[in-house]
Amino acid sequence: MYLCASLCDPLWFSLLGLTTKDTKDTQRVFWIAPTILLHILIKFIMHLRKAMILAAGLGTRLYPLTKSRPKALVEFHGKPLLQIMIENLIKFGFNDIIINIHHFPKMVIEFLEKNKNFGANISLSDETELLLETGGGLKKASWFFDSGSFLVHNVDVITDIDLNELYMYHVSSGNLGTLAVMERETTRALLVNERDQLCGWKNNVSGETIMARSSPHLKEVGFSGIYVLDPEIFTLMDETGSFSILHVFLRLAKNHNIGVFQHHGKWKDMGKL
Repeated sequence: MYLCASLCDPLWFSLLGLTTKDTKDTQRVFWIAPTILLHILIKFIMHLRKAMILAAGLGTRLYPLTKSRPKALVEFHGKPLLQIMIENLIKFGFNDIIINIHHFPKMVIEFLEKNKNFGANISLSDETELLLETGGGLKKASWFFDSGSFLVHNVDVITDIDLNELYMYHVSSGNLGTLAVMERETTRALLVNERDQLCGWKNNVSGETIMARSSPHLKEVGFSGIYVLDPEIFTLMDETGSFSILHVFLRLAKNHNIGVFQHHGKWKDMGKL
């Protein structure tokens, strides 16, 4: 009763963008209290969301732009890619972010300091001595993800995907990992079944195929470079040093649910000219 009465304080309504002007009596406000509590809970959960931006790559496909700057600071429509990623993550409630750095690391650090981290809580994972690729880089940053599902986003991917929808889909799916994918032409395709499970990978140029599980009906999709994982995945990573996260997904897909989330709309790989 005390909790509900406290939630009926006009301060809560103003903080949550609600109003009591239409409530005729205290009893009506009392029944609204659970809704207010739900709003608070949702805001609290969103505030706890964590993400990683994979930004340590050399950006060789963007040369000569990356001759004097890191890939993360290459601009798209007047904004550095890293700024676009950070602002988009904040928009969807990912306020705790870790970024791995390797190529021109001081430039990234100075950029973040100059812009006061764009209001986010940002940590750095230093790969200056050795570039660890997507899998090794994620494993090195595992200390950051102490609890709850988290999102990983390549710095060189521009898309209008709804990150909240992806995140909530993963949480409700029971998957160990959920990969964002699109139906598009690609030289390196993921093979998925009708249950949206990762089953394999195929190089459409060389014909090389890696199968994780068999399925009678497979569809080719393009990997979007964005995914949500559960921290449990770190206990299953026996790879060391520098390695690709895709190899981890394919190995684990044999005995664990690695799912896909199909999205539509805009998607652009900024990692190449």
